Amino acid sequence: MASRTASAFHSETSPAELGELAAAFKALSNPNRLAMYLELLRHRERSVKTCALQDLMDLLDVGAPTVSHHIKELVNAGLIEVEREGKFIRCRLSEPSRQQLARLFGSRGEPK
Repeated sequence: MASRTASAFHSETSPAELGELAAAFKALSNPNRLAMYLELLRHRERSVKTCALQDLMDLLDVGAPTVSHHIKELVNAGLIEVEREGKFIRCRLSEPSRQQLARLFGSRGEPK
């Protein structure tokens, strides 16, 4: 049954979307970036929607340059969006990418 689901997803997915998914998986293959993405997903489920750079630094126990690099990779993969508020940076999930990943994994990505 799982292969039928994967096959159905593949037949409904354009080559461009497959490329986007591959880029997302490449970005998420790094444990720090995966942890950051999951933290943003948790924030979304709590209706907070965004997460500050300092929150991510505290989560990973790394410095700003490292977190900034990971943020850049997640942005380049289309997984997150960044907004500046003065000297502060806030991150949030890219909703189209989140929905695409949720479809791939067979859920709506909604909290239970």
